[in-house]
Amino acid sequence: MAIINPYINFNGNTEEAFGFYKSVFGGEFSRIMRYQDMHGEGELPAGEGAKIMHMELPIGQGSSLMGSDTLEMMGGPATAGSNFSIALNPTSEEETHHLFNALAEGGQVGMALAQVPWGAIFGEVTDKYGLRWLVNYEFSQQ
Repeated sequence: MAIINPYINFNGNTEEAFGFYKSVFGGEFSRIMRYQDMHGEGELPAGEGAKIMHMELPIGQGSSLMGSDTLEMMGGPATAGSNFSIALNPTSEEETHHLFNALAEGGQVGMALAQVPWGAIFGEVTDKYGLRWLVNYEFSQQ
């Protein structure tokens, strides 16, 4: 069965916010990826490469708080109150396609499911009720 986690978007202060959450919940970051790690030289505006593309803090059994900085070229700035999504991590490629397609019925696909550089199938969809889902199946689960 798929795991869901909250995913929060920030305006350049993800690292600061996650430092706070780490002080509250404890633990260690399991992932920190910067935009410059996934994009080539010149693909990002000056100063944007060092911002957080993905950060993850495990909290409790099987759940994590996830987040990133929202770049203007990617739809930013983030607005408090609507700056979150639900990260959905299916347990198989088949389940990934089933859940993504079901959530897309009557909704709007922001990014179709596709293989991405971090070794996963990823897609983004807003369902018919306005909730944004980030669907990510990592091949390392196989």
